[in-house]
Amino acid sequence: MKSLMFFVLLGIQSARAAFRSLKYFYTASSQVRNFPEFVAVGFVDDVQMIHFDSDSRRVEPKQDWMRRVSEDDPQYLPSETDSLIGAHKLFIANIETAKKRFNRTEGVHIYQWMYGCDWDDDTGQVEGYDQHGYDGEDFVALDLKTESWIAAAPQAVITKHKLDSNKALIAQKKNYLHHICPEWLKKYVNYGRSSLMRTVHPSVSFLQKTSSSPVTCHATGFYPKRAELFWRKDGAEIHEGVNKGQILPNNDGTFQMSVNLDLSLVGTKDWTKYECVFQLSGAQDIVHPLEKTKIKTNYPNSNIMIIPIIVAVVVLSVIAVIGFILYKKKNAKRPPCPVDSTEVPDQMIQLKYL
Repeated sequence: MKSLMFFVLLGIQSARAAFRSLKYFYTASSQVRNFPEFVAVGFVDDVQMIHFDSDSRRVEPKQDWMRRVSEDDPQYLPSETDSLIGAHKLFIANIETAKKRFNRTEGVHIYQWMYGCDWDDDTGQVEGYDQHGYDGEDFVALDLKTESWIAAAPQAVITKHKLDSNKALIAQKKNYLHHICPEWLKKYVNYGRSSLMRTVHPSVSFLQKTSSSPVTCHATGFYPKRAELFWRKDGAEIHEGVNKGQILPNNDGTFQMSVNLDLSLVGTKDWTKYECVFQLSGAQDIVHPLEKTKIKTNYPNSNIMIIPIIVAVVVLSVIAVIGFILYKKKNAKRPPCPVDSTEVPDQMIQLKYL
């Protein structure tokens, strides 16, 4: 059985400070123990702002500044909650259809959707995306340039044809992703400006499991996510013997990342030539020369402790299609949600199955 990771894959971000993003991730599951049948989360600049699951059946703000949204609009949380309760029902219907489509009705199955937009507040450029997947594999995705759907699996061709024929749905999605989404992104950024615009430098450590293991340069506690970590020798970045990990979120809203260096390629007289460099967007580089005395390890006869690394949760960035119209009320006072009414419109009923 596949190992399941119901976390958020936050995606690759631009290194420019002007680059901002608004993303939503929906996950429906079948026969997964001790996990909600349906989960929805929203992120601004890779910081989680809301959470909903089918166990609690309510939208919860995850940042203090998000509470100001509900204070300014008392109907925000109840409306979002009603919308996601409706989405839950549609997702479960879709996952049952996908089981039959793939001819695998038993066992654990995952149905996912990710949509949102990126906005450059220097140039005004906007990029939207609407991607779907099933059991960890690409299923269908909307190509906004051609205004058509791309099928990533033979089982998705039926869905592609169904969605391609619904020009009104494509037009509504395009309008949301290019116009409504970035407008609400700007509003969220204004609400959370003091938090989202901050810069936090990391603590950087050298870690090693055994005397023959690679040395890990580990940076944790930094914000924003737009950062780089790499090894260099004699002032030049190196790639041979280097293995870089992904940027992962910590549980306090900051981030962490690591990059390994194979010591077998480092001569005994060359240690002083190597250094680990951390670059944070808009901040000065942090440089740590490689020194044996600064390596923290847990191999025998060492009293130096290892810093625990918090492994963060990810959700695969491509998700299975929900055939329902996202945004019925373009001029709603609250940030739009894919299901914009407690009642499922007729067009949604017709499209709810894959």
